[in-house]
Amino acid sequence: MAEELSFPTSIGTSDADSITLLGQDLAADLMGKVGFGELAFWLVAGRRPTAGETRVFETVLVALADHGFTPTAIAARLTYASAPEALQGALAAGLLGGGSRFLGVTEDCAVFLRDTLASVDGEPADWDALAADAITARRAAGKFVPGLGHPVHKTQDPRTPVLIRIAEEEGLRGPHLRLFEAIGRVHPAILGRTLPLNGAGVCGAALADLGLPVEMLRGFALLARAAGLLGHLAEERRTGLGLDIYRTVDRNARYVTPE
Repeated sequence: MAEELSFPTSIGTSDADSITLLGQDLAADLMGKVGFGELAFWLVAGRRPTAGETRVFETVLVALADHGFTPTAIAARLTYASAPEALQGALAAGLLGGGSRFLGVTEDCAVFLRDTLASVDGEPADWDALAADAITARRAAGKFVPGLGHPVHKTQDPRTPVLIRIAEEEGLRGPHLRLFEAIGRVHPAILGRTLPLNGAGVCGAALADLGLPVEMLRGFALLARAAGLLGHLAEERRTGLGLDIYRTVDRNARYVTPE
């Protein structure tokens, strides 16, 4: 007798009469009653977030939705200009650009903070000392401190204090955010210059404090940016700016003879 195949999942299933998602009846229990942000959290965490967790989580999604003509937005627009019949390709092109310089910092910062916290037992006695040790070790290894600095916001990233305040209001300003704030306080003396705590970094710290798996946090950044990219593509349909970007680069290209 052939072995019966089994593919267990607790995410969702369906039959002729119903759709089940996370153990709930999609039509009766979720539609019109659960927001998309709350559902996204629930799908990954495996538990329904509290109202405070949902507020912090959705604040992160809003913070990461768009940041102007970043490489991800330009890639999406140029792809759409080349293949307007394939919206999915343009959206995917933008999302594929999420990495160590754009969007990926959210996860990189959370991993850095988690690993630093794991080096001590319990709550640190001195947050600033722990932050200083982590920065010094990072510098000695020739690596940047994720979450520090921003190409546009040279003094302060306007998203950072707002997210910290909202996390505090909801009682969710946990160890990752506290360590991140300590990094902001002590790094000038170590690095010899003052850099802002950027929005992607503070979002990573906040998501880690919500107990979400840090290895999944880039996915949340991409989830947020998908909305922004869709907005760029909707505008691209109206303005055709992608072709202008292409022509500007093409007409100003300078051929250099290989050595």
